[in-house]
Amino acid sequence: MLRGMTWDHPRGYACLEAASQRYLAETGNAITWDRRSLQAFADASIEDLARTYDLIVLDHPHVGLIAETQCLLPLDPPDGDGSLGGSLESYIWKGQLWAYPVDAACQVAVSRPDLKPVQLPHWEAVFEAKPRDFRMATPLLPVDALDLFMTLVAGKGEENLPFSETRFTSKANGVMALKVLKSLYRLGPPEAVGWNPITVLEAMSTTDEFAYSPAMFGYINYARDDFRPHKLEYVDLPSFADTGLKRGILGGAGIGVSARRGNADTARRFAAWIASEPVQSGIYIENEGQPANPATWNRLADDPRYSGFLKGARRTMDTAWTRPRDIWFLGFVDDACEIFPDFFRKDRDEEDFWAELNTLYRRNIAEVEK
Repeated sequence: MLRGMTWDHPRGYACLEAASQRYLAETGNAITWDRRSLQAFADASIEDLARTYDLIVLDHPHVGLIAETQCLLPLDPPDGDGSLGGSLESYIWKGQLWAYPVDAACQVAVSRPDLKPVQLPHWEAVFEAKPRDFRMATPLLPVDALDLFMTLVAGKGEENLPFSETRFTSKANGVMALKVLKSLYRLGPPEAVGWNPITVLEAMSTTDEFAYSPAMFGYINYARDDFRPHKLEYVDLPSFADTGLKRGILGGAGIGVSARRGNADTARRFAAWIASEPVQSGIYIENEGQPANPATWNRLADDPRYSGFLKGARRTMDTAWTRPRDIWFLGFVDDACEIFPDFFRKDRDEEDFWAELNTLYRRNIAEVEK
């Protein structure tokens, strides 16, 4: 029997559990799945998990450290029609593939159609807006705030982060991104500093309090008729008026195979199977999964069960950009997340906060180089 670790949302486990039952019936190979929180999905050590689990669903910023520790096994390139929004490439590091993409996502906007939401025409509109203008909520839990900070910088045309050896972003684009973030905080409930995308999506789909969110990682489940009382639709991110770029940060998940366990061949076969188009277009998406296979997105784009996500998010997904995957990045994320709540709650100066982010960036670079 294989053991797998995924994350604790129907999008993360229901599809894998249903597919594993099918796999057992077809091959006789049983797989059990444990779950970790969304925060642990971002934070937990893949090296530690690899000692206990044969299959690990993971986030692509971990691949630099995975390659360094060799805790997962490199995989053969998958069959198929390439990558969706760079999903496949995000798991390649130092010329080797460390996971198969099974879930594709990026930061995208979401609306409640029956509430007739007004969408941001461009990011600069937040500076003069009033809360009643958009009835919006933006997830600003520290890791989401940091991700949106990077999305905003990329929307100014600066996506090859870090900007230099001494600065994570340029000053002009970094400060502008922070000004937008501060305005989004003022336009939404102050509690959003503790909200992740699931919190906002639940509020939008079960209450009439919010009609629009300009940027979050999209979840296909909330675009289905039968998932929550109210159906949501995904739409393109706003852009800056002077660039027109809709460059959402890439999210999603991949499935990797442990190098610390003794079931490598069986685990590799399952990983390739779950990422294949027939599985992704069938039992995977039918059980709350959010597919990463581009052929699935093409095949089911007009299916009313999924089109609110697969069609609504497609353009932003195709232009998504990839976060740094160097081994310093995870430490930088942890440090940046420690200071982000005070940026909002204590109304910290944008230039001073930008300077502190760069100090944290340099410190993490230096620690890796020791």
